[in-house]
Amino acid sequence: MICQDLHTELREFREFGAETFTAALPRPGGGEVPVYVNEFWTARQRQAHSLHEVSYRACFKPQLPRFFISRLTKPGDMVYDPFMGRGTTPVEAALLGRVPAGCDINPISARFTVPRLEPPELSAVKLRLAELPRTAAEPLREDLLAFYHPEVLEALTAMRAHFLRPEADAVDAWLHMIATNRLTGHSPGFFSVYSLPPNQAVSVKSQLRINEKRNQTPPPRDIGAILLKKSKQLLGDLTAAERATLAAVRPGGRFVISSCDATPEIPDNSVHLVVTSPPFLDEVNYQIDNWLRCWFHNLDAATIPVWQIRKLEMWREKMTGALRELHRVLVPGGWVAFEVGEVKGGSIRLEETIIPAAVDAGLTPELVMINSQDFTKT
Repeated sequence: MICQDLHTELREFREFGAETFTAALPRPGGGEVPVYVNEFWTARQRQAHSLHEVSYRACFKPQLPRFFISRLTKPGDMVYDPFMGRGTTPVEAALLGRVPAGCDINPISARFTVPRLEPPELSAVKLRLAELPRTAAEPLREDLLAFYHPEVLEALTAMRAHFLRPEADAVDAWLHMIATNRLTGHSPGFFSVYSLPPNQAVSVKSQLRINEKRNQTPPPRDIGAILLKKSKQLLGDLTAAERATLAAVRPGGRFVISSCDATPEIPDNSVHLVVTSPPFLDEVNYQIDNWLRCWFHNLDAATIPVWQIRKLEMWREKMTGALRELHRVLVPGGWVAFEVGEVKGGSIRLEETIIPAAVDAGLTPELVMINSQDFTKT
């Protein structure tokens, strides 16, 4: 019944003023998979809950998982993202009263997600900021002076050690996440001198070239003020009722640091909905982009086996393995919303590859949605 209702809703969808265009793709084994083309969620900025406002490479908008969570699940159902990234799907699911679950091979992903499921009060943030150390007990990494004023680098080095202590609590985890998000960027709201946007750390050599070209040197920054301002922004929309909702669903949440094709921590027949976006084909180098964040979390980026897939055949093989594992964890009648896009200048449409991969994994392709819209920000 839900499936038929969804088909009908997509055909009749008019929320943003346009009519749905319909088409079809061939279904492996015969028949067709319906295709629906419209703007199904908005491209406008700042339309989602403030708790989502942390940057991560190639993340999707919260409106995407909300579209499916609100239609295909009920409160208390488990919603899972096997390529969790910054945690958009589990955070949105938790805000909607669903049990959040996620997996990512990069440990930083969970460190971006879990603290937002237990957000501290702003008063607790202010108290902890006053207690944070500013003097490092270990030598500074001098190559990072390409990004930071010496006083800023010393404070970051001291905070790094503080946040990584075994006894660090939820407030520390929150501030560690915020500080990770503020490491580098292109405005005074970041700890660094002018650099690339925060989801893509350039190399030291590249930053030195930027500094020379712009005739800039890393300035002093008020780290406490930056952390407090970002905390206020993230907590800005959060209500007492939403805090209670997060607290109710958080104990059932499951977060796995692993390759998503082998997740025994997620039980069979436990997930009602999957909303995910996998690594695109040879488009983003997640390992290189996260090197500075890895330093701040005492991780070696080179040892994190992030999927970096350059050939379409290998991409299909890896996606089939991931989908086979999703088939195991889904409840009977559960759903997978698998977001892919065009790559190689539009010459490869990944939906044409993921449909047969889903069939090989034992899933039934129900429909393809193409979200057609004009972006308001590059």
